[in-house]
Parts: sequence; C-alpha cells; structure tokens
Amino acid sequence: MRPLDELVRPNIRALKPYSTARDEYAGGEISTWLDANENPYDNGVNRYPDPHQKVLKQKIAALKGVRETQIFIGNGSDEAIDLAYRIFCRPGVDNAVSIAPTYGMYRVAADVNDVEMREVPLGEDFSLPVDELLAAADERTKLLWLCSPNNPTGNAFPEAEIERLLRRFDGMVLLDEAYIDFSDMPGFLARLDEFPNLIILQTLSKAWGMAGLRFGLAFASDAVAALFARVKYPYNINCLAQQAVAERLSDDITPQVAELCAERNALTWALADCPAVVQVYPSDANFILIRTPEPDRLYDALISAGVIVRNRSRIPGCAGCLRITVGTPSENARMLETVKNFRL
Repeated sequence: MRPLDELVRPNIRALKPYSTARDEYAGGEISTWLDANENPYDNGVNRYPDPHQKVLKQKIAALKGVRETQIFIGNGSDEAIDLAYRIFCRPGVDNAVSIAPTYGMYRVAADVNDVEMREVPLGEDFSLPVDELLAAADERTKLLWLCSPNNPTGNAFPEAEIERLLRRFDGMVLLDEAYIDFSDMPGFLARLDEFPNLIILQTLSKAWGMAGLRFGLAFASDAVAALFARVKYPYNINCLAQQAVAERLSDDITPQVAELCAERNALTWALADCPAVVQVYPSDANFILIRTPEPDRLYDALISAGVIVRNRSRIPGCAGCLRITVGTPSENARMLETVKNFRL
C-alpha cells in the first residue's frame, strides 16, 4: 500500500485537534474541577464524559484481544464510516470502491463528503468480485469497502479472497464485521497487525443488543486509530452510554447468539418450504434474504399482520428480495405463519 502520509488528506495531517485542560495536565489527583465551565452540582451527568473512553477501551481491548491504542469508539459505526472519508478522501477529487449490494451508509457518507463511489456488483451467488474491485481502482482511490457477512445478502466472504484484496489494494480496506458474531468465519481481528491498511468495523448493536446506545467500534493500526481520535468530536460518546456499555460488556452473550443462530437455521428450512418463496439465500448473519415473485404484496401482507421486514427488491442485485431479521421464537412464528399462508 502507499505510505500512510500519502493516503491522509494534507489538512488532516496538519490538524491540531481540540484539546481540553484534562488532556493537558501532567497528572496528579484533581478534586476540584474548574476548567470546563460545567455546573458543579452533582446530578450524575453534570460533568463532561471522558473524551478518550479509557475505561471502556481497557475492557474492549481485553475482550477483543487488541491493544487499547488500536481502538476507536464511535457514535455508532456510522461515525467511523464518515470519519474515514474525512481523513482519507479529498472532496471532489478522490474516490472509493465498494461491493454492491451492501450497507447503504457507505454511499450516503460518500455523497455527504462529495466523494465518488464506484460500486462493483457481486458475482454469481453474491460472490466477491476480487479482480473487478481491483480493476475499478485508480491512483485516486483511497478506500475499499467490504461488509462480511454482507448486508443485505447475509454471506461471509472467504478469508483468502479478503486477504488477496488487502495485499493488492493500494489504499485503506474497511472491513465491516458488524455480523461476525453470528458467523462461523473467524474474522480478521486476530490478524490486524499483519495489514497496516486494514480498518475493521464492529458494533455492539447486533449480537450485544445495544442498538439504542449507538456504540460502534473501529480497530486499526495505532497510527490510523490515532487519526480517528484526532478528527472526532471531543465528547462523541456520552457518559450514560459509556456507563451502560461498561456494565453490559461483562454479560455472556453466547447463549443468546446460539439461540439466534439456531432460529436462523430453522427459519431457513421453514421459509424454503413456503409456496411464495422461490429462494432462501444462505446466511452467516442474524437475518435471512429471501426471493419471492411478489415482494411488494408479501411485504404488505406482513405489514397487515403487524410484522415489518425490509423490502430490498428495488436495489440492484436484489430483485424480488425481502430481508427478514431473526427475532424471538414467537416473533419468527408470527412472521412465518403469514408467509406460509400467502398465496401468489
């Protein structure tokens, strides 16, 4: 890959981040805080949150087997997605490459930042088009987006193919592993130090059940993680979210993940037997993509039954498709009853 200094926007390299007095003091016990114009009367939220999220990074580093200096914590993964464009892409000049179909925020953030997005269609059975992705890049391509397991298709891509892109792409590869906890694939976190151009996105919204707290994670080299910390807003994670996440990280999510995977597998077989479903795509995530000749009518029937799924039939590569999240057993049964009884 190109040297990091060549990939980072010049203004970001020169940026002096906003700093607080709490960043600057040399240490020692502080008992009187008169630096930040806060209300001094304690109500649990009167002080600004830790802008460096030190306690959380210690817990996450131990949980994930990485260094604290390799972690960026964002207000959802969407913050890290947006910051990647701000750090690496010059508006109106540079471009990014992505698979398609995939998570829509990669394109939305590109459009917001005035960065050209070059989308490369997935291959047959949603396979990873490695050669086509590499061919789509040029000297102004700074980012390559991969989601594995991919949303909305549900499939995880082979490790060897992702590694090939990491070794050959001349920019930063952002590997979104939001659904990795539901997959048999190991993911790339244990190999982070192998690839200086790798940024791994993960989330606590899915398997950890913290979508309402808006808590996303990015893992990268120390140098790249430091760039994210430099560019982010100082207090991007509020104190209540930090406290709640710190408490919930001690939970054992293994039984719940196992139940969701078992429900996913059972639903895969059950949906395949439904007359209105012509194809059920294999899934490594907590959702299932199905294809039906009447996606709009089936979607409306589910809505009438009080069940909402995601109609993906209008995005390229997903004609006729609905994406169904795996819910509780009773929620899944309610959805399945409607699909079984739907007549074309």
